[in-house]
Amino acid sequence: MSTVTVLPTGISPADVLAVARGHTKVVLDTSTLEALATSRAIVDGIERAGRPVYGVSTGFGALANTFVAPERRAELQHALIRSHAAGVGAPMPREVVRAMMLLRVRSLALGHSGVRPLVAQGLVDLLNADITPWVPEHGSLGASGDLAPLAHCALVLLGEGWVLGPAGERLDAGPALREAGLAPVELAAKEGLALINGTDGMLGMLLLAIDDAAHLFTMADITAALAIEAMLGSDRPFLPELHAIRPHPGQAVSAANIHRLLQSSNIMDSHRDDVAHAVQDAYSMRCAPQVAGAARDTLAFAGTVAERELRSVVDNPVVLPDGRVESTGNFHGAPLGFAADFLAIAAAEVGAIAERRVDRLLDVCRSRDLPAFLTPDPGVNSGLMIAQYTAAGIVAENRRLAAPASVDSLPTSGMQEDHVSMGWAATKKLRTVLDNLTSLLAVELLAGVRGIQLRAPLVPSPAGRAAVAALVGVAGEPGPDIFLAPVMEAARDTVRSRALRAAVEREIGPLG
Repeated sequence: MSTVTVLPTGISPADVLAVARGHTKVVLDTSTLEALATSRAIVDGIERAGRPVYGVSTGFGALANTFVAPERRAELQHALIRSHAAGVGAPMPREVVRAMMLLRVRSLALGHSGVRPLVAQGLVDLLNADITPWVPEHGSLGASGDLAPLAHCALVLLGEGWVLGPAGERLDAGPALREAGLAPVELAAKEGLALINGTDGMLGMLLLAIDDAAHLFTMADITAALAIEAMLGSDRPFLPELHAIRPHPGQAVSAANIHRLLQSSNIMDSHRDDVAHAVQDAYSMRCAPQVAGAARDTLAFAGTVAERELRSVVDNPVVLPDGRVESTGNFHGAPLGFAADFLAIAAAEVGAIAERRVDRLLDVCRSRDLPAFLTPDPGVNSGLMIAQYTAAGIVAENRRLAAPASVDSLPTSGMQEDHVSMGWAATKKLRTVLDNLTSLLAVELLAGVRGIQLRAPLVPSPAGRAAVAALVGVAGEPGPDIFLAPVMEAARDTVRSRALRAAVEREIGPLG
């Protein structure tokens, strides 16, 4: 995708990903410019009539009843941006800020915010010039939207504030704009408020997290299959007829994936007719699709919420086509906060069950004849013992992060904003849970590969062969202990990238 065109009907999740994670250019369609101009004409009419309207001729929040004289309304908008750019902490990642900026353009383009076309174009120019505002991680409560993060973005539009430098350093915005040939924007009535009143930060993080989770949940099926294969597990619990009688869609997909991944394996064939083989595998093996499948269904719910929000007008006040300007609560982030908290719970459990399979693989009493801690020489060597410690610590952190942020409201603004969503916190911690899940699946990938290698000369499944090929260059063959951290980093990179999944799918076809 080389260009994303913003229409008055909105944009797609794929558009957000293309701009956030790449250098895709953004353009405003002619129909968008017309919608913006039509909306702005209504605001100009209100100003001429002298009617008191929140955010146009009044103060904000608890100061909503304070009238502002016409000659000071531009000053009001600039003061709003400066005072609300009050975040602290480390900068948010570039992809989050770019997603947030594009989503604010999308919100303005829907034609209900009353801003001039040049304001939306100003944000587009920042994106296309690869100027990324420095947005601190703390400041949003997710009600009235992501006020502080969006204000830090808007401040750069005014030629003030900070931007991210090439190496992630903090630079002044004014010189960055001049170097890019961009002029600061002078705001008119309503425009400052329209730049910061929205759910764009939390929606951007949720959309990025949904894309990451979709990939990781499929990788969880792959690493589960590797562990089951290495432990001489059974593929019978994954037969389609067993999941048709409990028709959760995600469960059926995960079960079908794992069943296919375990086929064409000499390791699996070696014990199919063994009467001494366990009648039932442990839950962490047998119930893998029930957990990963439930996570898939949770992901589908979060995706539905995000797509609805992409079609939503979340500004306040909103400009209606009949000329009314009405206050609304659509900026409240509860739908996104709830979805993010739910998805964080699901992702945490996908990681927790993966760690349980790792523990079984390393335990000589439960791994079905694999050596202790997956080292050929246990005692002198510790193998993957401490890799499982690391996984256990991450599981514990994810349990803490799975506690919902969206129930943790605190009142602000003189009790005017007396219930807030904490949606920014919910989506931010969701991204941390998913990053932790990447590490947990990396440990399971490494353990599964080691277990499969130790089953030689039996030939593993196509997925097993692909996984061994992906890691053998850095992990080597089972033998004396090695410096493990680089191996685990390489396994993380393998889980995060799409290369291993692509290699598996070349052998067995697309996975769900």
